Amino acid sequence: MNKFSYFNRQKIATDLQTTEFDLLIIGGGITGAGIALDAASRGMKVALIEKNDFASGTSSKSTKLIHGGLRYLKQFDFWLVKEVGTERAIVHKLAPHLVIPEKMILPLIEGGTYGSWLTSIGLKVYDILASVEGEDKRKMLDKEEALEQEPLLPEAILNGAGYYAEYRTDDARLTIEVLKTALDYGAKILSYTEATEFIYKEDRVVGAKVKDTISGDKFAIKAKYVVNAAGPWVDELRQINHSKIGKRLHLTKGVHLVVAHEKLPIKQSVYFDVPDGRMMFAIPRGRVTYFGTTDTNYQKDKDHVETNLVDATYLISAVNNMFPDINISLDDVQSSWAGLRPLIHEEGKSASELSRKDEIFVSDTELISIAGGKLTGYRKMAERIVDLVGKKYERRFDKEFDEIKTKEIVLSGGTFKNSSEVRSYIDAIHNRIAEVDFDEKDAEYLVHNYGKQTDIILQKFDDLMHDNMQEKMIIAEVWFTIHHEMACTPTDFFMRRTGRLFFDANSVKVYKKLVFSEFQKYFSWDDKTVEKHQKELEEKLKTATTFE
Repeated sequence: MNKFSYFNRQKIATDLQTTEFDLLIIGGGITGAGIALDAASRGMKVALIEKNDFASGTSSKSTKLIHGGLRYLKQFDFWLVKEVGTERAIVHKLAPHLVIPEKMILPLIEGGTYGSWLTSIGLKVYDILASVEGEDKRKMLDKEEALEQEPLLPEAILNGAGYYAEYRTDDARLTIEVLKTALDYGAKILSYTEATEFIYKEDRVVGAKVKDTISGDKFAIKAKYVVNAAGPWVDELRQINHSKIGKRLHLTKGVHLVVAHEKLPIKQSVYFDVPDGRMMFAIPRGRVTYFGTTDTNYQKDKDHVETNLVDATYLISAVNNMFPDINISLDDVQSSWAGLRPLIHEEGKSASELSRKDEIFVSDTELISIAGGKLTGYRKMAERIVDLVGKKYERRFDKEFDEIKTKEIVLSGGTFKNSSEVRSYIDAIHNRIAEVDFDEKDAEYLVHNYGKQTDIILQKFDDLMHDNMQEKMIIAEVWFTIHHEMACTPTDFFMRRTGRLFFDANSVKVYKKLVFSEFQKYFSWDDKTVEKHQKELEEKLKTATTFE
């Protein structure tokens, strides 16, 4: 049985109860996943628990860019630009099917944030700090060249553009693949397992009492050190530990909207001015274009973050303002997502001014908490946490762990030398599925989601007896995500394993009945359980497709 299968949950739960771990990580987003891989690859016994599905918080609701932080040059945050810029290249090397080069155009408009001289210097500094090489190096375009690259730009007020490289990803898929890679190094990982209280020995945190929210089982996990990587919920765990003193989180909400690509047919990603002085992204992805983001203070329910009418109107107005030939309305929006940034509070600073740097807090009882940071910097954040734990461990138990290895560890599904090898593989997959009702976009979807694990899915696809090819592929994907990626519910499948709820919401409506029948078949759900999961998916669909 695959060790990251839903059907292996009981075995994992038993292991969690019968082992004393070096490190227990609470939080299954990209930060927790990165820490699990770093620690396990250095030889630590690692456990990770997540109260919902993996990546169900911030790590499935970012702008989905592994980017070098150009905007932080404006804040003179050179250290952050250097770190995330360097990390961007490393993560691309580790998973080139998931971290995809994207040309970004930055239009220079009259009265805009960036002037020509400042942009040229800024992008040059960006290239140097981020060690950008070859084709990815920045170019400055005059007005005619900019319009040739992106005809939708506002000719009347356009002075030129900066043209540089960024990387697009799927944040939830990246988190899943990092977790799967951590499993290869012996980490024990379980979703839908909530930490309810901490265990103490001699005034130190030495584990947690937890509840499996699927089975209802309660048990204890013992560990020499505990890391709180719960993202927006970090302060809740610090509160349970009675250590929420000093610095605290400042949550801000970021919203993105999705429209059909023909409604905003940009040729590449655009980073553009908003009338209020902020900057926004518009990014083409498959058959859609998405754009965002907002940056507003948030103090409501962290488990139910929604896009409201004000958010949607703000983003639509910004796009229509920048692209004179575009006229998007609320009716054009296919879906949206709203996520929280767990930033560190700084008195007197607005949401947009807060630093994106991560910070580590260690309580008197040695609960280690980490907050802030960016998707791009997950590997370095993990390195800092594991270095800290390693030093504490060495002092306390006289044991050293191996040196950091994650710079070289290829992520699950990603054994590609470079982007051109990914492209060749996409072509090969396209040739393989073209004769059964699939096009190049379908091949790109499979490879950018699963990498070479696409072969496993297609093997299952070939073995299935089903007349409708699209349904047959969905059935194969459901099988794969349950048996290889611990998908526990149809919502896990549609939101975080495939991204369909965000990027192809209509397909969720078309295939939800089929997917439910597959889950019911595998898990032997009774009608009451099916109804519970149907209600959950309908709520998520409503949240993604309506605004109040």
